[in-house]
Amino acid sequence: MNDLLTSMIDLMIVAIAVALIARKLRLPYTVGLVAAGIGLAFSPVHTGVVLTRNIIFEIILPPLLFEAALNIRWKDLKQDALPVLTLAIPGTLISAIFIAVAAHVLLKWPLQPAVMFGVLIAATDPVAVIAMFKDNGVHGRLRLLVESESLLNDGVAAVLFALVLAWVQASGQGHPGPVQVAGLLSVTVGGGIISGAVCAGVAIILLRRTADHLVESAVTTVLAYGSFMLAVRFNCSGVLATVTAGLLMGNIGLASARSWGVFMSDKGREFTLALWDFLAFIANSFVFLLIGVTVAGISFGVLGYPALAVIILVVLAGRALTIYPLCSLFQHTAKSVPMRFQHVLWWGGLRGALGLALALSLPQGLLMRNQVLIATFGVVVFSVVVQGLTMPVLLKLLKIKI
Repeated sequence: MNDLLTSMIDLMIVAIAVALIARKLRLPYTVGLVAAGIGLAFSPVHTGVVLTRNIIFEIILPPLLFEAALNIRWKDLKQDALPVLTLAIPGTLISAIFIAVAAHVLLKWPLQPAVMFGVLIAATDPVAVIAMFKDNGVHGRLRLLVESESLLNDGVAAVLFALVLAWVQASGQGHPGPVQVAGLLSVTVGGGIISGAVCAGVAIILLRRTADHLVESAVTTVLAYGSFMLAVRFNCSGVLATVTAGLLMGNIGLASARSWGVFMSDKGREFTLALWDFLAFIANSFVFLLIGVTVAGISFGVLGYPALAVIILVVLAGRALTIYPLCSLFQHTAKSVPMRFQHVLWWGGLRGALGLALALSLPQGLLMRNQVLIATFGVVVFSVVVQGLTMPVLLKLLKIKI
């Protein structure tokens, strides 16, 4: 216990130093964290903490997903619901299929690992995307489009991953039929949404029974983790549960004026939003530092650098096939997405903690598991460092105010 506490404090000291340096040099905070993590891996200092699926899913994702959803207003989301859903659902499918086919044809990967990689890397990661946008001070409709899409396609990717994993594990024993697939979908998606809604409903009722801002904030903290844990306990999507809980709490529990009354005090609302901003900062700091530490020990040569370069280009191309054709569907409507926004949606489609968590959760005996894991880390590092580092330049070139 003491060793873990010491490691966490060490990581926080590094994160604070990186934050101060990054602000002074005007560099993306996330890029600085990954670089610092790589430096830590080669230093005499040992963190004692390893990036695992459990750390990402049980500690990192819930607060980051909840904080992002907490700040999305239904009114704004409703206006762009159609393009967001189009990009998140069919868009994720298009990207996953393209990446899987490219890995199978170009790299000669067997079909199963190719499909598995395509699914887990197709969705943009809300952790990385939201951190990048905070670094660059992006607001307004563009931020809503990118963050909302990343939150939703996160859930889509998690559901697809569960379906594909069931297909892979059933190999040779008869693949799941339409009825089994429909059942798995209903449990994963419906169960996740219901879990989040029920937990949020209970939490909102509890808020009415207190005016203590500390208790109010504690309720939201339990809600973020509790909704995730409840959904996972029943084999549902923890991601969808936490996002649902965050949306409901942000739009009902924290709302300052409602026809049926106010659930949270003004002091509680202000304190809660500040608390979640802080918790998101802590979670971001840990995950990107640990990504850097872990990446330093990855043998990318096992996969081959030419193959890794092809994979990165394929992932970028898959993202482009998602953004530009689908956005063109709304070109002559009130939901039209400006071309400069589309460029940001494409280049800002970072991969991060979610893809790593899914890759780390692959069964040990899965064909080409090591190659899939290495490829995932390679794409994540490229997106966070290269795309994250060049995003301010792109925003400037596109004359997007930050």
